[in-house]
Amino acid sequence: MAKQSEITAEEFNQFIERDLPFARIFNIAAVEMQPEAVVLCASHTADGLRPGGTIAGPVMMGLADAALYAVVIANIGMVKLAVTTNLSINFLRKPRPGDLYCRAKILKLGKRLAVCEASIYYLHEDEDRIGEELVAHVTGTYSIPPADK
Repeated sequence: MAKQSEITAEEFNQFIERDLPFARIFNIAAVEMQPEAVVLCASHTADGLRPGGTIAGPVMMGLADAALYAVVIANIGMVKLAVTTNLSINFLRKPRPGDLYCRAKILKLGKRLAVCEASIYYLHEDEDRIGEELVAHVTGTYSIPPADK
């Protein structure tokens, strides 16, 4: 039987409202929360565009950071002080204006560090086919604080 997430998408969205103001700025919301993978969405607004009509890099980095944090939380529970220690992003193609999605997963979960990976994409419809267009690939490491003794 698959492990249950330590937090639901609804609970994570409530946490965003209370405690993650940067995620609200980028209109980020959890779509799916499972220990194997989480999916977050950054809803499109004109404020998230840069010259040239593409989605700004900070929006994508914020979405990725929130998704990496979410997948850590989905695995270890609500440890608010888990923090990013490294984030590397490769921008693969210029995303058109629209909602972006980020799917994140854990590569290795230890007692003090979680190494994660994420893909940022948008959904498209071509000739009655729905698919995903990858726009960025992200890796990150989160520091997990020691459990209270």
